[in-house]
Amino acid sequence: MDSLESPHGAAVTADGLGLKGPRGWTFRGVTFSAAPGSLIAIEGPSGSGRTCLLLALAGRMRPTEGEAMTGGLRLPRRAAAVRRIAALGPVPGVSELDPAFTVAEHLRERALLQRRFGGSLRALLRPRRERVATARARIDAALEAAGLDPDTLPKAERTSVRDLERLEALRLSVALALIGRPRLLAVDDTDLKLSDAERAEAWELLRSIAADGTTVLAVCSQAPEGAVTVRTGTTGATGPADTTGTTTATGPADTARAATPTEPTDTAGEPASPAAPAQDEGTADAFAETGRA
Repeated sequence: MDSLESPHGAAVTADGLGLKGPRGWTFRGVTFSAAPGSLIAIEGPSGSGRTCLLLALAGRMRPTEGEAMTGGLRLPRRAAAVRRIAALGPVPGVSELDPAFTVAEHLRERALLQRRFGGSLRALLRPRRERVATARARIDAALEAAGLDPDTLPKAERTSVRDLERLEALRLSVALALIGRPRLLAVDDTDLKLSDAERAEAWELLRSIAADGTTVLAVCSQAPEGAVTVRTGTTGATGPADTTGTTTATGPADTARAATPTEPTDTAGEPASPAAPAQDEGTADAFAETGRA
């Protein structure tokens, strides 16, 4: 992934982190430390607060107790800053792929949004030909890093998302996230509905991204060997010893199944949506340019 300029990953730490919703504790007592460029696996059964923990560490949900830091930024006080360095892969209900969109449409839309909201004013003022070339280079580098070759798809880049296999859709979601060159990549349901062989491919993909410098935070039902493992939905659970950081994560015995946590606030004290932040008017303009309603 050299063409992505090997962004320096974000260290992630938590100390007694917990989140309480209307139905009780979603997760509680999470404590771990992971170095930049780690592969962090959030392991636990469905309904044990895995996704909420992922979103909290990515600055998208406000924890109720404890402390956490992502990339040296304290949560929840610096949640808005964390969102600028973290990118979401597939997260149901938050960053899902549009099944009616083609691969090309998703890629163009993400590159356009990145240019509008993630680039500098100087970049926006560059000649159109230069902007297009830069966007194409970013797309190609992200696809290569995600291991997705559009030419192998049934209709190449014109293939609709609904026609993608589960692993192909995962690779596309990861590629879209990598276009922004994040320091932290967050992926939900990593091993959901994958065969053993596909699961091995998915973890190999995330390992390669982490090895190249980007910290990867991945929700799963079973953590791979060597990952920094954070377990939810158990009491007194501990992660394996490894070289990337110490891990001790505990979850409540009575984990809430579908608790809705308190909305996070940004640095200005205003509520922030669990989804990635975006200016509504600018996003609508970007959608119009890509043909999306």
